[in-house]
Amino acid sequence: MRFNVTLDGQAPGASHGMDTGAEGSGMVTNQRLYQLIRLDSPGSAQTDHTFAIQFLDPGVQAFAFTFG
Repeated sequence: MRFNVTLDGQAPGASHGMDTGAEGSGMVTNQRLYQLIRLDSPGSAQTDHTFAIQFLDPGVQAFAFTFG
């Protein structure tokens, strides 16, 4: 099932996680934790950001989010 994530209203680009592309797209393949965003640039993790996820197909449930 497909999903799309944004960071501060934009595609995550270089801040995409291992389970998303730079454009923010990804796919749920099984029940596990997915890395959607990874903030590597100095100081980026210390500032406030807005994260959004949109599920493009029905049937996906999100149970846990971790930050840090």
